[in-house]
Amino acid sequence: MKPQAHIRIDFSGTCSIGPGKIGLLEGIERTGSLSAAARALGMSYRRAWLLLHSTNEGFSEPVVELSVGGKDGGGTRLTQFGRQLVADYRRFDAAVDQLAAKTFADVRVSARAPDAESAPRGGGARRPVNRALGARGRPRDD
Repeated sequence: MKPQAHIRIDFSGTCSIGPGKIGLLEGIERTGSLSAAARALGMSYRRAWLLLHSTNEGFSEPVVELSVGGKDGGGTRLTQFGRQLVADYRRFDAAVDQLAAKTFADVRVSARAPDAESAPRGGGARRPVNRALGARGRPRDD
């Protein structure tokens, strides 16, 4: 299993892009529709619209163009800047994945996922959480 990085790029604190927004933009490019892209990602239309709006407002030029109604029923399409943003992000993401694979080539992971109930916290000894904590989440006296 090779390591993968999940990258989010922040632009001067005003806007950011990451896997979610890029996936949404790619869905819009495929379908021509914000609602169809949101459905394909299992995302509510409102959440998708808010992500898209913040992305469009965060950059000096629009990432998408929206058309409402009309004889063709409206739709959403990426601008040239939006397509370039997606391409640049994907190129950067692939380069980071290659670097992660090279950097962590000798790291081996366990074949089984750790049990969340008994995972050590803060370097403490392993013991199930439900036994370590009494009612109200306070440490037990025993």
